Amino acid sequence: MKSSVPSIVQFNGVSLRYENGPDVLKDITFSLAPGSFYFLTGESGAGKSSLLSLMYLARRPTKGNLSVFGTDVNLQNRDKLPDIRRNIGVVFQDFRLLDHLSARENVALPLRVLGVRENEIQRHVKELLNWVGLADHIDAKPPTLSGGQQQRVAIARALINRPKLLLADEPTGNVDDKMAARLVRLLIELNKIGTAVVIATHNENLIQKFNFPRMHLSMGRLKVLPPAGQYSSRSINVEETQI
Repeated sequence: MKSSVPSIVQFNGVSLRYENGPDVLKDITFSLAPGSFYFLTGESGAGKSSLLSLMYLARRPTKGNLSVFGTDVNLQNRDKLPDIRRNIGVVFQDFRLLDHLSARENVALPLRVLGVRENEIQRHVKELLNWVGLADHIDAKPPTLSGGQQQRVAIARALINRPKLLLADEPTGNVDDKMAARLVRLLIELNKIGTAVVIATHNENLIQKFNFPRMHLSMGRLKVLPPAGQYSSRSINVEETQI
């Protein structure tokens, strides 16, 4: 039976190519429901980052229709896209932190862009850095932090706007398996309060550990595969997210 809940992301026959090259994504059709959680998998070059870039509106489809939060992206002027993008948090593979700013200032940047009052910014930033286990590193600059700590700053920055959708491109690529599992548990806690999460990963151990479906890309085509892991989101306790 078809769900009556509207999708937050809808791809209909979407293809993407760069300039005059071949299609890197081919005729993709799928929908992402509110509060869903997916792993995004595929070999290097399969198109995972390209798919995420469409979802966070960095690119538009070459062909087909893409709707995000009920808005047809193809029909929107570029100056309208930032309003939609505010509901999307992105964790990039290379973190994209500003080395000359502290963890506090990096996380605060999205709220400063929105013109949020300073006292509100500081309250939210402190709460979020405490939540990701960095209360003792709030004034540290990225070069002094470990890879896992930098990743958590990047996650905190992506979450500061309380997004409806979080996209993470290889968020565990720079940490060991134990830390990777803890980071995923952190995102599971976010998912429990309603945020849809998509994690692009090569880490088969994570996929086998956590009981979530995957979107698998091969040769630019997408297939949705059933869960392979042991633990669902409801079987994870908040204590397990502590880092």
